[in-house]
Amino acid sequence: MGWTDEHGRRLTDYDRPSVAVDVALLTLDAGGRLAVVVHERTGAHARGLPALPGTFLHVDGAETLRDAALRALRDKVGVTGREPEQLRVFDDPARDPRGRVLSVAHVDLVGHDRIEGTTGVLAPVEDGTLPYPLAYDHDLVVAHALRWARDRYAAAPDPAGLAGGEFTLLELQGVHEAVEGRRLQKDTFRRRVADGLVETGHVRAGTVGKPARTFRRR
Repeated sequence: MGWTDEHGRRLTDYDRPSVAVDVALLTLDAGGRLAVVVHERTGAHARGLPALPGTFLHVDGAETLRDAALRALRDKVGVTGREPEQLRVFDDPARDPRGRVLSVAHVDLVGHDRIEGTTGVLAPVEDGTLPYPLAYDHDLVVAHALRWARDRYAAAPDPAGLAGGEFTLLELQGVHEAVEGRRLQKDTFRRRVADGLVETGHVRAGTVGKPARTFRRR
């Protein structure tokens, strides 16, 4: 007979919303601007609209939310080898006109070289806004993803390693400015990140002035 609650109802007797996974994959584009990977929807609904890579969770099998996020990245934008983390649940009853759909949004921040083969499009978000609206409530997902990334970069030097394994302080500051979405005062920034860096003992020749020392994250 299976499990029933105190009212004699089984789980299948209760309304169940659909569960989706959407992934805000942030990166720096070739021009050093913060961007998010989007794709053009090809399904029957919202066809042709730009959207974050997403999919419905396969609830009848053993698929986890993590599995679904990885499947969305692979199938929608051709990205593999990532490990996005859960961002938050988006549960506005009106977020999807097809019906009640909960979205467990995921987020990741990765260097452009790690996703060079993506079939998606990089939409710049350097000023905190997208150049065009996205399907469903994906603009809101991106806004929360930006806040997540900026909180991380305010707390530590380049936690996602966007500047590479070895960098000058000027290069590091450029990365932080792109992610944080604001200009940073040089001396204040360098005091802020000093404890999280180690000198490599190398220098890098620049176009102006003396060669710059290079650093790595502690």
